[in-house]
Parts: sequence; C-alpha cells; structure tokens
Amino acid sequence: MSFEIRKIDHIGIAVKSLDEAVELYRKLGFEVKDIEEVPEQKVRVAMLPAGESKIELLEATSPESAIAKHVEKRGEGIQHIAINVSNIEEAIENAKRNGLQVIDEKPRIGAGGKKVAFVHPKSTKGVLLEFVEG
Repeated sequence: MSFEIRKIDHIGIAVKSLDEAVELYRKLGFEVKDIEEVPEQKVRVAMLPAGESKIELLEATSPESAIAKHVEKRGEGIQHIAINVSNIEEAIENAKRNGLQVIDEKPRIGAGGKKVAFVHPKSTKGVLLEFVEG
C-alpha cells in the first residue's frame, strides 16, 4: 500500500465568531463555498475556495472543542494545515512508522464528509497537521 501527497487541501483558522469572520473574508473577495456543523468535532465550519486549496474558518460549538481551547490559549488565527492524500490509512501508518505521534490512529469524518486524521504538533515542529482524503 502507498499514498501520494496531492496538495495543501486547506488552512484551518480558529475564530470566535464564524459570522464575523465570513463577513471579513467576503470583504477580502472570498466566496463562501458552504457552512456546516461538524458535531463530532464540536465546530461550525465555513469553506472558502482559494484556487486549488481552501481556507477553513472554524468556530467552536462547545467549550470542550479543540477550537475553543485553541482560541482560549492562543487567540484567533491559524490552527492547522491540511494535506490532501490519496490514501489516509497509509499516510497515518507512514507517520507512525517514522516515529511521529498521531492524534488519530484511524480516520474520522470531518467537514464535507471527508476522512481526516491529525498528527500531533509535537512531532511536526509545532504545526498541527491534518491528513484529508477525498
């Protein structure tokens, strides 16, 4: 089994208010592709196309969510970088084989119904890295 890194899928930005952030990005010329709630991750998400990639605006729907904790600890701003891969299971196994700490041993469902998995920032020089398949 093997996998291919295809592109930067999106850059995730943690925000306090999704509505305010969407309005700001519209003023910058971005169009909102869609807004959805991802209950498993306790977030509301807006996807903004940017060429072949996207900007993902994330608002917490619960104080226990990773986004709420990020905003509380670090404020609003870039929360993660997502890499589109051809085979997420193999990307996870490759990371583990190479000594990286994965947050997700198995993929879960993220925004847009895509399979996602995260690699801990302790393993990636302080960057929360997300694999996305699809």
